[in-house]
Amino acid sequence: MKKELFALLAISGIVIMFIFRNANTSSTKERVEYDPKVLHWNLGSEVVTLDPQLNKDLYGGSIINNMYEGLFRYQGKSIVPAIAEAYTLSDDGLTYTFKLKETFWSDGSTVTAHDFEYAWKRALDPKVASEYAHKLYYLRGGREYHTGTGSREEVGVKAIDASTLVVELKDPTPYFLDLMTLFTYFPVNQSAVETGSNGAWAIDPGKIICNGPFVLKSFSIGDRIILEKNVHYWNAEAVKLDQIVIYQVSDAATSLTGYNNGEFDIIDSVPLAEIPRLMAEDPTYHSMPSLAISFFIYNTDVKPLDDKRVRQALSLAIDKKAIVETVTRAGEMPATGFTPPGLIDANGNDFYDTAGNYGVGLYTDNIKTAQTLLAEAGYPDGALFPEIELSFNTSETNRMIAEAIQEMWIKNLNIKVQLTNKEWAVFQESKATGNFEIARGSWFADYADPMSMLELWTSYNPINTSRWSSKAYDDLIVSAKTEKGQKRFDLLYQAQDLLMAEMPVLPMYYFTDLFMISKRVVGWEKTTMGVWYFGNVDIIETE
Repeated sequence: MKKELFALLAISGIVIMFIFRNANTSSTKERVEYDPKVLHWNLGSEVVTLDPQLNKDLYGGSIINNMYEGLFRYQGKSIVPAIAEAYTLSDDGLTYTFKLKETFWSDGSTVTAHDFEYAWKRALDPKVASEYAHKLYYLRGGREYHTGTGSREEVGVKAIDASTLVVELKDPTPYFLDLMTLFTYFPVNQSAVETGSNGAWAIDPGKIICNGPFVLKSFSIGDRIILEKNVHYWNAEAVKLDQIVIYQVSDAATSLTGYNNGEFDIIDSVPLAEIPRLMAEDPTYHSMPSLAISFFIYNTDVKPLDDKRVRQALSLAIDKKAIVETVTRAGEMPATGFTPPGLIDANGNDFYDTAGNYGVGLYTDNIKTAQTLLAEAGYPDGALFPEIELSFNTSETNRMIAEAIQEMWIKNLNIKVQLTNKEWAVFQESKATGNFEIARGSWFADYADPMSMLELWTSYNPINTSRWSSKAYDDLIVSAKTEKGQKRFDLLYQAQDLLMAEMPVLPMYYFTDLFMISKRVVGWEKTTMGVWYFGNVDIIETE
């Protein structure tokens, strides 16, 4: 059986090369005849790592979600057991005991509770430098170990035996099972991790060992990534795809051309100019509500952005409604706060509606307020205001938005703005090192709770590249983790109030998730957090 599978995959690989070289003349119908169980997916961005504990973005996260399996995973809007067979929760809400079903790594060895314990403690290990380590601060002793004030042995996760994992939390966490769907909580195989330098094993097909429906066959930064079916996956009979070929083409026009030519079955972005036509004419165009936001980050260590009046002025001088109606044009909502619609508090109210619009009024009134704030900060009519840099990663949408903002700031505040385009890896590095003034950002909730959005701006979160730090804000977030019910949400409302008053971030709009997917692809799943899952996908013949 194994030899037959390898032969099939080898043949599929040859076909893929043939199709790729003849992409301009191949149609989807022609390709279906040759590789009906190969999915061609243009991710739309470069991927750097596939290490569950080191990944920090949605692009790598979607691939990892198809290569690994945690205790739970999302199915539609619901959380369903994956590796977990059963669990109990103590009366005080602090101790989970998980029983694991029998599953296997891609090398045929058994996945055990020890693999989960190892992975979670690895994420918290300060030497590993995981930027998502804070997601495990919910564990007793997690933050202490990560910050060097506690030990590994004191972290509240312990494998009692091969199939029993006991987790002790610092405080009751009503969304803890949601966290289990996050890649940082996925198990990793210790023997694979220890084959080389930090993270290198995860992109080496000869070293990586995973436990999801697919395994890594080849990896090339900026080029193609190929996954193949994992024959040792516990639910392998349900996996119908033989391979997933992942492309990293960032240009939306090139991506759409490839889709129309049958080179891609799925694309995650489309050119802005094409959206109205695709909405009206193409049934393979999809638009989904998304728990996500587009924003700009202010580097608060840089003058004059260290003055909150300047940050407020810049924010109020942008017509967000005009940008979503004339630039993005995909049904996005202008953002008032940082939390998008769709997150419900303990009283059953939408967090977005209850939080309000933070005093943002008519655009004409906003401009007057912005001009007054700028004058109060010492720059009347933009006088003496230094030229500022607005940077963004390569994308047609990002460029058009930046140009619109540049024009609005020049017109409304009389200030000079330099636009800088950077490739993804360089852009990420510049934000991480503080080598920017104002930079584009986006965030998809990791789980359906306002905490996933608001914890981003704590001083202890490495994702917070604004350099803004507020003890009061940190205290509100930390306190919200210890409370239950509506009192917990009241603290989160206060936190967002403070965030919007200090304005280290400029919320732009709430995303609508746009993508195109061929009719020949059935059984696909994508969460409101923007994560793909192809474990149930099939390829069918279409006319």
